[in-house]
Amino acid sequence: MSEKLRLGIIGCGGIANGKHLPSLKAFKNDVELVYFCDIIRERAEKAAKEYGTPEAKVCEDYKELLADRSIDVVYVLTPNRSHSIITVDALEAGKHVMCEKPMAINAAEAKKMVEAAKRTGKKLTIGYQNRNRPDSLYVKQEADNGTFGEIYFAKAIALRRRAVPTWGVFMNEYEQGGGPLIDIGTHALDLTLWCMNNYKPKFCVGTTYHKLADKFPTGNAWGDWKPGDLTVEDSAFGFIVMENGATIILESSWALNILDTREAVTVLCGTEGGADMNDGVRINGIRNGRQYVLKPDLSAGGVAFYDGDAGDSAQVREQRLWIDAIKNDKEPAVTPEQAYTVSRILDGIYISAKTGKPFYFED
Repeated sequence: MSEKLRLGIIGCGGIANGKHLPSLKAFKNDVELVYFCDIIRERAEKAAKEYGTPEAKVCEDYKELLADRSIDVVYVLTPNRSHSIITVDALEAGKHVMCEKPMAINAAEAKKMVEAAKRTGKKLTIGYQNRNRPDSLYVKQEADNGTFGEIYFAKAIALRRRAVPTWGVFMNEYEQGGGPLIDIGTHALDLTLWCMNNYKPKFCVGTTYHKLADKFPTGNAWGDWKPGDLTVEDSAFGFIVMENGATIILESSWALNILDTREAVTVLCGTEGGADMNDGVRINGIRNGRQYVLKPDLSAGGVAFYDGDAGDSAQVREQRLWIDAIKNDKEPAVTPEQAYTVSRILDGIYISAKTGKPFYFED
């Protein structure tokens, strides 16, 4: 492996230009972006010109990129349906892979990715950057320190009032596999499972709704969509019971008549204390026979968050940890097995919503 990691980017659309490519600019001494692929060649050419090396190549067929043996790491930043296909091919081609969330369009496809990573010995991670926010890191440290005791009830919240993404293929069920549940609910669920350190679901009950798709004008933050275009749910909810008896309630929406809107946050309740993210971070418990609420000041970094620059954004820290895992042969911060559990639960909620019955997880 060369001193600098050679990166190939597959998918040069919104998530590439809005998250990964700008964040990678902070690591010019560690990586070089040498190949860009997109089914719309102009997008690949634009990304290569802005972020690539002077000799960066472009292509429309991802297999052409994978054939380049000099590439160390591939970023899969495409619509959900192709995540598994491209990731498995990339792993088999000897590349490490950063795949954008959700892991795959369903649990069966996600499992193929886990198996391919094990089979090839290559590293695989999924883009759950919300773990790297200062509030998330603080709550996780408190959980690991035992502040909350046994966490037996939690909420995973990703609620928007009227903010349906009307660009790309977000509204297309075939390409994405679902709406807010698989798009933003996945972040809230990942954050919650990670803080609880609990990855063993027993069963779930789910409901999905398609109630506001045809009510015009929509009042949507990004404007109205065309009638019939929104083929995914506008909101989805899950009740998850873990093997140890813990309960998680998952709430997600792109369009819901609600004022208490929060995205990618968690509420944790344990035997010794609890936490929420309603107003920064609030830790609650009993001390000396009295109820207390602790609100840490997260306006500045500290040693708990230090991985280079304490001012790192969540996206930059995500890249820093990923690059470090490859260069120093460490386990990725987000493991394939963790992300697979998220996909299993999302799948279970969708299946339960369709069947009207609880979905039981099998090992």
